[in-house]
Amino acid sequence: MIDLPWPTLIAAALVVTGAYVVYGLTGFGSTIVAMPLLAHLFPLRFAVPMMLVFDIGAGLLLGLKHRRLVNWRELRGLLPWLLLGMAGGLTLLVQASERLLLALLGGFVLAFACWNLASRRPPRPASRVWAVPAGLVGGAFSALFGTGGVVYTTYLLRRLSDKSVLRASLGVLILGTALVRVLLFTGSGLYRQPGLLPLAFMLLPFAVAGYLLGSRLHLRLSPQRVVKLVWWLLVGGGVSLLLRALSQG
Repeated sequence: MIDLPWPTLIAAALVVTGAYVVYGLTGFGSTIVAMPLLAHLFPLRFAVPMMLVFDIGAGLLLGLKHRRLVNWRELRGLLPWLLLGMAGGLTLLVQASERLLLALLGGFVLAFACWNLASRRPPRPASRVWAVPAGLVGGAFSALFGTGGVVYTTYLLRRLSDKSVLRASLGVLILGTALVRVLLFTGSGLYRQPGLLPLAFMLLPFAVAGYLLGSRLHLRLSPQRVVKLVWWLLVGGGVSLLLRALSQG
């Protein structure tokens, strides 16, 4: 049963729709866009497994639709490190205080946004050695907040030059990590929180609508300009989370 004020429900629907418009445009970014805003509406231990439901739907739409384009060799190189990182991230999510989680999310979002805004050079090819830190950090933040996708997107962007292959590979990677996280979150009891799944399924059509709209806009708008706007929005979101974490002290 969903027992939330209408303003909260409307705000959540708008956040989810906007986040998946970005995902449809760029192939990544749904959770890192949504989570700083959802963290002001719900506890992180509630918002993270809720967003996971949408990630599965988005992964099915994007990854499996273009699965013939997936670069499986690159994904296999990331897999073991992703799993290790996810195990550590889940431990923190279950045991850490809400204040620490808010500070971690705010710091991660702010640092990653500033790094991307400061980077003016086109992406350079990366060695496969970088699969280790990308997998560990991406896996940890995938389990913690669902935001690890931007880490392994940054890595794969330097490994895959074909945009269609990149989008398809990311879709399958997001779907695969989402399915692992479902098992982890179910085993840890996160999905037993009252109202979580009903709210997730109520908001799922908004995620699908946002993705479809973003996919149509992908042909008309410059994804580069959208991504730059996203980074600026994340600077504000990261600062707001850090301030909130400090206010809880």
